[in-house]
Amino acid sequence: MAVNLFRILHDERLGELSYLLADPVAGEAVLIDPHSRDLPVLSAMLGESGLRLRWVLRTHGHDGAMPGEFDRLAALRVPVVQGLAREGAWRPAPDERLPFGGDSVQVLQTPGHTAHCLSFAWRDRVFCGGLLAGLTCSHQPLPVDPGAMWDSVTQRLFTLPDETLLFSAHARRARAVGTVLEARRWHPWFARRSRDGFLSHIARLQERADAARWPLPPLTPVPTP
Repeated sequence: MAVNLFRILHDERLGELSYLLADPVAGEAVLIDPHSRDLPVLSAMLGESGLRLRWVLRTHGHDGAMPGEFDRLAALRVPVVQGLAREGAWRPAPDERLPFGGDSVQVLQTPGHTAHCLSFAWRDRVFCGGLLAGLTCSHQPLPVDPGAMWDSVTQRLFTLPDETLLFSAHARRARAVGTVLEARRWHPWFARRSRDGFLSHIARLQERADAARWPLPPLTPVPTP
């Protein structure tokens, strides 16, 4: 098995996390959920370690709220992997393996937080984007498709070995990583709930948000006068 390098970049103000995986012997790296505003830092991390970027992997995106985000990531001139089809994006096949150096990342299709979410499995960990992030995603606090989210979590994540590490793309004053065992037992949305119970819980949250005019951020920018 290849020697590995693993780094986390956390934007505490926005509660967003990006991840760097690398095989330093082969000199190849992968970025998971990078944001274009962080590219100078990420490029410096790659340069300091003598790494060549092989893939940009996006568990999901909210590009409508961040115009030009995809294009800025595509300017890195490596494949940008995401579930949402668009010109220039690499749409992976289900369970496809993406090689880098002597290693690889496996693609898992896990819609729910957005309609086209992916997760990425690497060794003993899975990078699962907004699936387990609760209300911490400022662009999409509640799932676009609650039924698909339930199925993704219970059928794709909770069936993994108990010790598998789950890394989120969002965290605000909370842990960004836990195990499958912990999430299955104690996650406030999924633990000790049936599918119907989960759907009812999300519906109540949405009703409360609507009644209170909870400011769910739009997925497209609001024009300014």
